[in-house]
Amino acid sequence: MSERRGPVWGYQDLALFLSAVLPSLVLAQVLLRAGIVLAPRWLAGHAAQTLVIQSFMYAFLLGALYLVIAWRYGEPFWSALGWNFPIPRAWLLLAAGPALTIALSALGVLLRVPSDGSQIESLIDSRASLAVVMLFGVLLAPIFEETLFRGFLLPLLARSVGPQLGILFTAVPFALLHGAQNRWAWQPVVLIGLAGAVFGYVRYKTGSTTAAFLMHSAYNAMGFVGYTLTHWGMLT
Repeated sequence: MSERRGPVWGYQDLALFLSAVLPSLVLAQVLLRAGIVLAPRWLAGHAAQTLVIQSFMYAFLLGALYLVIAWRYGEPFWSALGWNFPIPRAWLLLAAGPALTIALSALGVLLRVPSDGSQIESLIDSRASLAVVMLFGVLLAPIFEETLFRGFLLPLLARSVGPQLGILFTAVPFALLHGAQNRWAWQPVVLIGLAGAVFGYVRYKTGSTTAAFLMHSAYNAMGFVGYTLTHWGMLT
């Protein structure tokens, strides 16, 4: 990494973070059920419920990271995890994201990615749900994923096994995180892992999680553009 010093956190902190995953899921489900009771109209759809529970989980897990970074070590949370500004040549990252989407889509054709679509696509049944899912996929999910994988995990692994293996080992759980939504088909999981490796390389070369986020967000946005162009007429 290009930081002057390695991360202050260690594998004990990683274990503490992982121990927060199950409680976060339980709390997210409790809050979702409370929300359904209090606002049944807004949470009637499957898409809304899925995205709400995932957003709650992300918020709780970011809170757990905050306790590790800011409370335990007294580090400034966002800058310690590589979120810095301004980003040199941000326009290049925003252009590279769609280029990566196109390249991996072409590779997906060669790998014969199943055509039944992902579970994310199954959440979209209207133009309104498309907007909500797009907001989540282009903004919220990349913020959480880059903070966790490239901001927190990659510096830790890079310190232990070197940047190259650190990038690879970070891309594996990143890919597996998306396995269920792709029905565990190996082809999309491999493609997502390759995308994660590219985001990790960007994080390593720039020393910036923000840079990886910009590319990740643009990568996802291009996927939604393609989906919108091919499905807009089918949505109401």
